Amino acid sequence: MLKEKLEQVETRIANAAARVGRKREDITLLAVTKKFPASLIQEAYDIGLREFGENYVQEFETKRVELGNLTGARFHLIGHLQSNKSKISAAIFDVIQTVDSQKLARRLDTEQKQLDVMIEVKLSEEDAKAGAEPEEVPDLIEAIRSCAHLRLLGLMTMPPWSDDAEPSRPYFAKLRALAEANGLKHLSMGMSHDLEVAIEEGATMVRIGTALFGPRRKV
Repeated sequence: MLKEKLEQVETRIANAAARVGRKREDITLLAVTKKFPASLIQEAYDIGLREFGENYVQEFETKRVELGNLTGARFHLIGHLQSNKSKISAAIFDVIQTVDSQKLARRLDTEQKQLDVMIEVKLSEEDAKAGAEPEEVPDLIEAIRSCAHLRLLGLMTMPPWSDDAEPSRPYFAKLRALAEANGLKHLSMGMSHDLEVAIEEGATMVRIGTALFGPRRKV
């Protein structure tokens, strides 16, 4: 079942890329495994997935112990990170996509582990959404680039939820423009319901959970 769903997602990504003249290999599929057990990550790894996204530090800390050494796998934190959890996050994740302040960047840097990071940008007016304000991005870029152990990849964002994909488009376009203005290459944006729109607007990474693994368990 998972293999079939992966094939369906791959087809969606490839078709969206083709429509706008992009190459499939320029887009990373990030399998979002929050609320799913370590056994499912292992299953996904066994059919070829290598990039995994988790939202909660404490949840993944438990799962990470069960996973052992998955050669070539990379684990991304895509949920909000409080600075007091920077130590454990640096230890268990390879990529932190939700850096939103200079303070957090400095806390991660003090762990002296080479980390890839992205800046989470708040483009929505929703109070529940986290991220740096667009006008804060240039100074945050400068601060991250001054950190010896952090490598800045690009920007990520989370638009307001909608069952329709099209309302996400202006948020994705804004993120792309912000990245271009600051010379950044990578854009983490788009999920199961709006990945096509994200790819059309320049996403280099799409975060896919439901389309691969089905609805998450309620907790």
